[in-house]
Amino acid sequence: METAVIRILFLVVFIISLWVPVFNRVGPTLFGFPFFYWYQMLVVLISSALIWIVYKLEDKGNAE
Repeated sequence: METAVIRILFLVVFIISLWVPVFNRVGPTLFGFPFFYWYQMLVVLISSALIWIVYKLEDKGNAE
């Protein structure tokens, strides 16, 4: 049951990466990059961190 709740984090990342009205704009820019590009890179970093967190929590649950 706990792993199902933890995996909802993946759904959150999936929704924010595909919710086009949020990132369908040019501004604000960050170091000259349009919003679309740095938003997508931020989503990749966040999703990588969440995948690592879920892996560690599930691995800890299997070790017990």
